[in-house]
Amino acid sequence: MGHDQAFAELGLPKDASEAEIKGAWRRLASRWHPDRNASAQAVARMQRINQAFEAIQRARQDGDSAAEPAPEPPPPAPAQAQPAHPPIHRKLKLTLEEAAAGCIKALRGSFTPTCHHCQGLGHRVLGSRCRRCRGSGTFVRPTAWFGWPGQPEDCEDCGATGIAREPCAPCEGSGTLAEQRYEVQVRIPPGVRDGDLLHVAARRTPADLEVQVGVAAHPLFTLQDDGDLHCRLPVDGFAWMANRSVPVPTLDGVQPLALQRGRQRYELPGLGFPRHHRGPRGAQVVEIEPVFPEKFSTDQDILLDQLIASCAATEPRLAEWQRTLRARERKRPRG
Repeated sequence: MGHDQAFAELGLPKDASEAEIKGAWRRLASRWHPDRNASAQAVARMQRINQAFEAIQRARQDGDSAAEPAPEPPPPAPAQAQPAHPPIHRKLKLTLEEAAAGCIKALRGSFTPTCHHCQGLGHRVLGSRCRRCRGSGTFVRPTAWFGWPGQPEDCEDCGATGIAREPCAPCEGSGTLAEQRYEVQVRIPPGVRDGDLLHVAARRTPADLEVQVGVAAHPLFTLQDDGDLHCRLPVDGFAWMANRSVPVPTLDGVQPLALQRGRQRYELPGLGFPRHHRGPRGAQVVEIEPVFPEKFSTDQDILLDQLIASCAATEPRLAEWQRTLRARERKRPRG
């Protein structure tokens, strides 16, 4: 920062005394230090105030080796705490299938950039004291009662800084420029979970993107923390008894599952959800519920009778039991 610009930043003339320099710095620091001022411009403004103070002190120390050492100003907030363009926060909803496999999503929106001409302040600093308040930052407005003075008020012309300024022409004093539209393709890695935050560096956008992922509830699957997917499905009870295959939904599409009579829980390795980003997939756990008719139709009764008869004819244990039962019936005493 140049010598003249440093004095202008503090709202001082070039021949200001050491006491005036320190007083101006203390007054501005008490107003703009980030610990006391939560506005978006506080960090950038405090940095400029410190830079101006240090530039003046260095110039005076170079010119007079006996000059009184300057007091240490409070440390400014880190430069990265106030980026030129704060990140754009977006939310993105995915299906469970998209979250598991990964995908590319287009994000569109608009963004209002900070004016780089004035660093978002809305004005530029002039090289003199404010005429209205004469550099004090405050003024007393006369009241309507006999011209008596009122209470001190912050000077609106200089924003209570005491430094003359004028509105920034490019942003018309707003501190922001015209709204910009953006469209960016965001690559979603496999295995993202509900609530994950993805950082997308600014390339085709005016600022970085912070994308919060949401994963919609699935009508068939329940996701576990270990990556396993649980699903429960009804199957034909007769198909289950007959060890037939039934179609089972998975994240990769419908696949056949060979049923085993007497077994109702099955694990399909590698068909679950990724255990972590781009990691191996867990298992899909399938629990089946055999379903039988509550009441058999006439045709079903006929078929069941045929099935019972065929079973008795083909199963030796049943045939032996029928012979034993008939023999005992013949030996039963007659009344």
